[in-house]
Amino acid sequence: AHAELNAIMQNYLYMGELSRMTQFKDKSSKMEQNAIGLGLFAYPVLMASDILLYGADIIPVGADQVQHVELTRDLVHRFNNRYGDVLIMPKAETPKVGARIMSLSDPSKKMSKSDPKGDIFLKDDLNVIRKKIMSAVTDMDANVYYDVENKPGISNLLSIYAATKGISLEEAESTFKGMTRYGDFKKAVADAVVEELSAFQERYKYIKENKLYVEALRKGAKRANEISQITLKRVKKAV
Repeated sequence: AHAELNAIMQNYLYMGELSRMTQFKDKSSKMEQNAIGLGLFAYPVLMASDILLYGADIIPVGADQVQHVELTRDLVHRFNNRYGDVLIMPKAETPKVGARIMSLSDPSKKMSKSDPKGDIFLKDDLNVIRKKIMSAVTDMDANVYYDVENKPGISNLLSIYAATKGISLEEAESTFKGMTRYGDFKKAVADAVVEELSAFQERYKYIKENKLYVEALRKGAKRANEISQITLKRVKKAV
């Protein structure tokens, strides 16, 4: 169903639109022209199909993914204008805190799996996570407050702390007001992240050891297929 919908949707987005996508521009700028594959260029259509196939209306995304949802909205508007009320219009929703987490090793760039020293994986050893945060790039100011332009490293750690604790940036700043030892600040951030991921990893371990995920995946695939077939039939009938 996904492959069929993706093939149909490719007819309603254009070369110029796809070439302006931020991720395509960033990645392709580092490649030779003859090495840029169709998969990289057309990936936003694949993502749009992921959203549309299951009738999703609210799409939780980080700040860097809002552009993809906006492209999907353009596609829905264009398709529905031609065929009627066929596809559900999605809307991006970003969290108030932590919408864009930056690299621990270079806070001018977003956290990415291509930067092993600057990223945190959900299944990382907890000691590794703690070490990465304690080694995070900061500055020489020795004051903890949120200022992305002048204190990107500290601001990133404050975002991580606030998001993990479920509090606002203002509350996070207040927590560390007057603190002048970055080591103590980083330890508090590391403690918060480790506490959050420790519970996650315990749950993951339990599910994996008891093989509960097998049945969950089976049920999920069955339900996903049912929903996707309804959408695909509606689209094919309209076309």
